[in-house]
This record gives sequence, structure tokens and C-alpha cells, in this order.
Amino acid sequence: MDVIASPKQTQDQIRKLRGSGESIGVVPTMGALHAGHLSLVEAARAQCDIVVVTIFVNPTQFAPGEDFEQYPRTLEADLKLCRQSQADIVFTPSADEMYSVNSQTSVVVSKMTQILEGASRPTHFDGVTTIVAKLFNITSPDRAYFGQKDFQQQLVIRRMVTDLDFPVEVVTCPIIRDSDGLAMSSRNRYLSTTERQQALAINQSLEETEQLATSGKHTAAELQTRLNDLLITADGIDLDYATIADAATLLPANSDCEELVAMVAARVGTTRLIDNRVFQIR
Repeated sequence: MDVIASPKQTQDQIRKLRGSGESIGVVPTMGALHAGHLSLVEAARAQCDIVVVTIFVNPTQFAPGEDFEQYPRTLEADLKLCRQSQADIVFTPSADEMYSVNSQTSVVVSKMTQILEGASRPTHFDGVTTIVAKLFNITSPDRAYFGQKDFQQQLVIRRMVTDLDFPVEVVTCPIIRDSDGLAMSSRNRYLSTTERQQALAINQSLEETEQLATSGKHTAAELQTRLNDLLITADGIDLDYATIADAATLLPANSDCEELVAMVAARVGTTRLIDNRVFQIR
């Protein structure tokens, strides 16, 4: 496994691999790796000749007052996991290498980035799309792997890829959950024992909503009301948003939607968590 910090060295190495006919899969991460990330590496390993994992805590997707300084940085442990997962290249640039002092360019997706996470974190997606575009240019992947837990993010990236004609297939992999049902996240380590127990209400509420949806006896509006009620009354949950939307567009759900997504963002203590379920009303 090669660990490379330089964008140019990474480009050069991948250019040689592509010249040999190797297919490239990239797994963009901010480190603090867990089983959710490793499932993306596994998916890339199954579909691509060369797997590139990027580890970069991207400052531009954190708003003032968010947890950029406190975000866990566990590079040595991450590299060990990458090696065990048979990654071929790990790209670990510094902020100075990714953003020069003269940098003036950003990549912006409109509309879809202004709701839900975008409404709560107005600068977040501009940072995400800019860094992902840069990572695509550096790693030249055939496929890029993202987790369903960040549902809006993967939709935004799909929109960017389509609009800017990136020759990249975006692959969305299922949410990986701990045995208690909590969606795996690097931020889960912030939770106290009590807060972790309270956080389980998020997945439990989503699960009940999905069960109601698949019973075929409830409209999208009724499901929305039930999801809100479950979370508003849950102990320790400070709800940011809970919504049921068209899974393809994030527009309000209606009878014409082929697939729906229930999305939740909430604070438990000081930790902000997100989760979702994708389903159909039968």
C-alpha cells in the first residue's frame, strides 16, 4: 500500500496505472475510519483493479462554530485499517496542498444544496462539492464510493457529476449500523453512554416509519406527521429536521414518487447526527 501526501505524485502514479489499463475506484473520507468506511473500500475492491482511499479533514465544509478542530484525526489507525482492507493507495494531503493561499475557485450546486443539510449548514455543500471535484481530478476514478447515510450529499455529488460531465460512476453503498441499530459515524465517539442510548430513538423512529409505509395504509403526509411526533417526544433528541421526500430529487413526497426517503438530523447532547431510510409506499 502506498501512502502519498502530494496531489501531483498521486496524479502521476494513477496516470501510470490507467495507462496499464487498470480501473480506479476512489473512497473519499475524512478519516476516523470505521466499518462503514471499510464497507466502501470492500465495494471498491470488488469492482475495481486499484482502490484509492483519500483521508482529508476538509476545512471548507465546516461552518464557523462547527467541530473542525475537534474532529477526530486518527491517521495511524486509519492506515492500519486501509492496509487490512487491501487499499492500494491512500492519499493524505495537507490543507495547504489542497488549498493554496491564492485559491479562488469553488464548485457550487444550487437548489438541492439549499434545503435540509444546506439550510442548517449553509456553506457545507460548497465545501463538499469543491473538495470532491478536486479529488476526482487528482485520482481520475472510474467509480467513486459514498455511503447512504449522507443521503443528500451523494445526491448532490451525482448532480455535480452529471452537470460537469465527470467520467465517474457514483456508487452509493448501504448504511452500516452497530448492533444496537445506530448508524455508524465518526462523530458517535462524542456520545456519552446515556446519549448513545437516547440516540437510538432516531433509527427506531425511522424503522417504525418504514414499517408504516410498507403496510400501504398511510399517505406520505401521515408518515411525515408520525415521524415528527416520534422524534419530538423522544428523550434527549433535539430535532433539527425530519422529512419525507422524493428519494430522487428531495422534493416534497407525493403519490407520483417511485421511492421515498425519510431523513433525520438531530442533536443528542452536543453531537449532531443524521440518518435515513429509503422505501416505497405500497
